Amino acid sequence: MRMEDSQPQTSPPKFGATKTTLLEAAKSVLLAEGYSGLSTRAIAAAADTQMSQIRYHFGSKEGIVLALYEYMTAQVMDRQAAMFSDSSISISQKWDIACDYLDTDIATGYVRVFQELMALGWSNDKVAIEIRKSLSQWFELHLSLAKEFEESFGSFSPFPMEDIAALIGPAFVGVEAFILLGWEDQMPVRQSLRRFGNVIRYFEDNHTEEI
Repeated sequence: MRMEDSQPQTSPPKFGATKTTLLEAAKSVLLAEGYSGLSTRAIAAAADTQMSQIRYHFGSKEGIVLALYEYMTAQVMDRQAAMFSDSSISISQKWDIACDYLDTDIATGYVRVFQELMALGWSNDKVAIEIRKSLSQWFELHLSLAKEFEESFGSFSPFPMEDIAALIGPAFVGVEAFILLGWEDQMPVRQSLRRFGNVIRYFEDNHTEEI
């Protein structure tokens, strides 16, 4: 992950009615068929419009998928940033809410879109750049949470907070992948991720000035 790819994003990109309709159509086809089954023809059919509209607004299949990812990511990033910056919520509660958001993002299709594009990014540099940008934004949010923990409870020796933050994102991404593969019955990854909140609660419940 390269931090120089990070770009601050404070609100979802604005799209007109036509673009939004095309993006929602692209999402529905992507969720049903995966990226390999996605085509401008299928998107146009789902949106009940002409393929020329996709070329006009987004240029290509890649263009509309990247726009869809940007559109969906900005919304979840705003939501997550607001939650992490809320000083009235304990760190363990923030972890619980983040797990709730994981459930929501699976239901809305955001997780599937992200995982599809992450895999595409292994062989597509343009897509990889966009994925790295969002991963860098996630890292900054997780680092803020790790620093909040350190300020409240002291260091988590021998791990610096950057290391803790670097592990949070991959933990969630890995859980997402297992869930999408339908392996949750054999390996209860979502439950295990939630239960890590109990570790944070332990520190909160047993914290003293000497820690």
